[in-house]
Amino acid sequence: MGIASDRFNINSQLEHLQAKYVGTGHADQNRFEWAVNINRDSYASYIGRHPMLAYIAIAENESIGRVRYNFMQKMLLPCGPLRREMKIEAILQ
Repeated sequence: MGIASDRFNINSQLEHLQAKYVGTGHADQNRFEWAVNINRDSYASYIGRHPMLAYIAIAENESIGRVRYNFMQKMLLPCGPLRREMKIEAILQ
């Protein structure tokens, strides 16, 4: 009985975590949505950490403001537009 209750507890904790945080995913999430979440989280992390933003700005020979602006623009469609095949797949599910 102990193992079954532990399994239930772990599943309920995972469901709670997935409901609380958007980027943790869920069972119905496809590859594209997962990649979008990962890329948006990465860009948000870069924007939020000034030393990291400064490092990237130096590496790209751009100003910090320009790098921040570019990352914010990339957050809109970080993986490009949704392909037609993936739209059909999402409808069929």
